[in-house]
Amino acid sequence: MHAPDDHAAPPRHILTPSTLNRLVRGLLEDALPLVWIEGELSNVARPASGHLYFTLKDSGAQVRCAMFRPKSAALRFKPVDGMQVLLRARVGLYEPRGEFQLVAESMEPAGEGALQRAFEQLKARLDAEGLFDPARKRPLPRYARRIGVITSATGAAIRDVLSVLSRRWPLADVELLPVPVQGREAPPAIVAMLRKASASARYDVLLVTRGGGSLEDLWAFNDEAVARAIHASAVPVVSAVGHEVDFSIADFVADLRAPTPSAAAELLVPDAQAILRHLRQLQQRIATLEQRRVQALGQRVDHLFARLQAQRPQARLARDRERLAHLRHRLLAVLRERRQRELAMLDRQHARLLAQHPQRRLPLLRQRLTAQSQRLRQAIVRTLEHERQALQQASRTLHAVSPLATLERGYAILFDAEGKVLRSVLGVESGAGLRARLVDGELTVRVEKREPPKPAG
Repeated sequence: MHAPDDHAAPPRHILTPSTLNRLVRGLLEDALPLVWIEGELSNVARPASGHLYFTLKDSGAQVRCAMFRPKSAALRFKPVDGMQVLLRARVGLYEPRGEFQLVAESMEPAGEGALQRAFEQLKARLDAEGLFDPARKRPLPRYARRIGVITSATGAAIRDVLSVLSRRWPLADVELLPVPVQGREAPPAIVAMLRKASASARYDVLLVTRGGGSLEDLWAFNDEAVARAIHASAVPVVSAVGHEVDFSIADFVADLRAPTPSAAAELLVPDAQAILRHLRQLQQRIATLEQRRVQALGQRVDHLFARLQAQRPQARLARDRERLAHLRHRLLAVLRERRQRELAMLDRQHARLLAQHPQRRLPLLRQRLTAQSQRLRQAIVRTLEHERQALQQASRTLHAVSPLATLERGYAILFDAEGKVLRSVLGVESGAGLRARLVDGELTVRVEKREPPKPAG
């Protein structure tokens, strides 16, 4: 019998792959909280389940990632291979295969987070300076006669604004002040147009607007110089940038923020049809009040007449009756004349509304279009004539340096038997056959004698 060995190995703790992967996953999730990580997308796949699988990589490493529904369904952009993104993710392990992976909670294009931070910093600084103070915001004119719209001439925003304004209030004179609304050149152009429009004292109100887009697309309206130009404007400014969910620095500084360009147009002008209905209601009320007043005066006259009849002063009664009839006649005439004046004024206002209808402006616009077309055709003709003259001058210059022009001055070009141009007497033997090219044809010549080349100098 052997004595027990005090140095025997401890009992083994044997793990299965599933147990090991579960332990490693727990260690990773406990040790690392949610992390921010930036990299390039590759191997992007979205199966029918709606989950999003991809690889995030940089120049030295890569890691597999997953983004499950509904997180992936809430993305505001489409992830594609090669896109640089910023992830907020949990570090974990995919147990069935023992693969290290990230489980993404949110994703945004790289750079958008920096733009959002810059937006918040500028917003806080301008707010501290008082540029957003509600007390300095000015009311809009109730009936704007001239409106300046600062936006792109080719965007959908100007079409929406013009459509709403022409429908609601055709009396307003709307002018497009074209500027780029996206890119590096947009902020200085918007600032310059705001200053020019403000200094002109031409407009009752200005509208700064563009359609929707990403934070980067709308960034021109988050520029500090644009915000200060809006703040310094001598006339009220309305801002309508993007969609309802989009907010810009321009929205906070402007005297009024509208959620969309179309909504801005509705806020700028009243509804002509509603005003017309209101005028008709006032007309009806005036007619009703006049009728009631006439009835009240008639009752008072009848009451006074009854009192006179009771006192029986015959002579005075006759005079007063005659005077009352005259006064009643005058009163009715004055009321009718007043009513006619008010009806005429209402008809004139209605005619003015109809005269400003867009349909009546079409002939003038067609005439302007015809004049512009004629100017364009004249400009094309002038350009073609200038190009023709330039081509003739170039042809003359080319001819002056052409070998054919040299031949016209009495020179000739010699070719050897192989058709190569002779530039030296060296290598030409006596008796060799040559071709001489003159201006009007060729001669076949034979070398009788070759003179050695004369020394230079």
